Amino acid sequence: MIGLPWDAHSTHLRGPAQAPPLIRRAFHSDAGNSTTERKVDLAAAADQGRLIDAGDLEIDNRKGPHGVEAIEGAIQKILDQGQRAFVLGGDHTVSYPILRAYGSHFPGLTIVHFDAHCDLYPDFEGDLLSHACPFARIMEEGLATRLIQIGIRTLNRIQQQQVDRFGVELVEMSDLKSFDPTALNLQGPVYLSFDLDALDPAFAPGISHREPGGLSSRQAIDYLHELLGRPELDFVGADLVEYNPTQDVGAGAGPDGEPGVTATVAGKLMKEIVGLMLGTP
Repeated sequence: MIGLPWDAHSTHLRGPAQAPPLIRRAFHSDAGNSTTERKVDLAAAADQGRLIDAGDLEIDNRKGPHGVEAIEGAIQKILDQGQRAFVLGGDHTVSYPILRAYGSHFPGLTIVHFDAHCDLYPDFEGDLLSHACPFARIMEEGLATRLIQIGIRTLNRIQQQQVDRFGVELVEMSDLKSFDPTALNLQGPVYLSFDLDALDPAFAPGISHREPGGLSSRQAIDYLHELLGRPELDFVGADLVEYNPTQDVGAGAGPDGEPGVTATVAGKLMKEIVGLMLGTP
């Protein structure tokens, strides 16, 4: 596990750089226990050395390619050691350097991407590294063979053009009733990128771009289990991004209290995703 406190390329609101330690606090909270719904004991995994917390990367939270280089290098080091990364963002820009590292280690990669937005703009307000653009950069560089996007509900003309250009497999929220996760037939190495605004703001108000009409927490967990819970699947890495503590609600949402509502949801998702990466108990 590694935190990336970088949100320099956020639009509208800053704040996700503050997220990693708060999600960790929720993940480790005494309010729950360390066992996932699939019965994986994460505390035992940590004791066995199967789950290692590398802390937060020291990174200059300013715009520019230095952040991409620092993040790619940190993830590359993890992969070179034969380990796999669960990453706490940060805004969604962090997925680009993460996948630059992953692309060189895992040819034929499939990305499963939960989000309200496609994040496929060619650029956003002139910024090629905007958090509205990472999957355009990823697909342009051939870092993945398949990109599957689930929960989208903001598709405009430019994004549709990019979807067509890159052959993105799109599951919009309006199509979710007929969505069969098994029909995706996931093969080979799979990487998960989960943007918390895939969830409806009722479940995750602490985000920068609230988009009503999203997934419930239960739906998200069920889809994660169905898609990524097969023992034969090579689930190689994941990121959880776009939690904005400045927008969270709930008693103790600040830095010294109990985790806020969205941090708690993020901690739960983190638990289930990490459990799926570790496999059967």
